[in-house]
Amino acid sequence: MLHLIPTAKDNTSPVLLASSVYLRAGEKQDYEQWATLREQSRQHLTKWEEDWKPEEISNAAYIRRMRFYEREARRASGLALFVFLPGSETAPERMVGGVTLTNIRYGASRSGVLGYWIGEPYLRQGYAKMAIKELLAHAISSMGLNRVEAACQPENTGSLALLQKLGFRREGCAADYLKINGEWRDHVLFAVTAREYKAS
Repeated sequence: MLHLIPTAKDNTSPVLLASSVYLRAGEKQDYEQWATLREQSRQHLTKWEEDWKPEEISNAAYIRRMRFYEREARRASGLALFVFLPGSETAPERMVGGVTLTNIRYGASRSGVLGYWIGEPYLRQGYAKMAIKELLAHAISSMGLNRVEAACQPENTGSLALLQKLGFRREGCAADYLKINGEWRDHVLFAVTAREYKAS
């Protein structure tokens, strides 16, 4: 079930709670976890996304990224949240990945594009499913979006199955959709509407 907790900053930075994970905007102190997890997962992640240079994972680059995310949230054109396992008295919280809504449009469209990544040590443990489910509920129920789109490469069988389990409907295939690591790659296109989400 979705719980929305306003943060001290403003309501553009929600904290979304699921049964085993929670989602929140990145903070300065998250840099070490983020950089470590991304480097641990480089071989896996760069099958599906652009590889990065050392300077792109520096602390300065991370701070610029967080400022960009904050501007996008304030403009209501994007929402980027990290996914965490809760901490305890004996263990700190652990970052397991991230989810985003980008290209958010209101007016007649009321739509956005879903993105997500999970660190390699946390794959196939249900964390992506829980995180996307919470973000989707927030997008439709709290943000008022009518349509959420997603795309993944045909070879990414895990993402294909995940999106279908979450109620996304396959709409087709886009040839040469994104250029990743110097190669134009086809992507399968998915979407779910508010009507479909509520019916399910």
